[in-house]
Amino acid sequence: MDLQWMAWTWPTATFFAAIALILAGMTVWEIASPTVGRRGFLPMATTRGDRLFLGLLGSAYIHLAWLAVSEASLWIAFGISIVWTAVVMKVG
Repeated sequence: MDLQWMAWTWPTATFFAAIALILAGMTVWEIASPTVGRRGFLPMATTRGDRLFLGLLGSAYIHLAWLAVSEASLWIAFGISIVWTAVVMKVG
């Protein structure tokens, strides 16, 4: 049986390193300043961690949808994802 390993490219490694740094930063922020649930445009009360998770999840769906319906550069989907996550974190 031949095992197949994932080929780590620099963009892939950078992506996962950025997610790890964001999670570490959110942990430090939570310890320094505990969050309180609040309600924004999302239909539920959320904390900072909830909004980060929803922002990242939404970004994944944006990228998948972009790949499904467009042949344009994935950098456009990346820009849309950054805006989406910023809006969710700020007013979600």
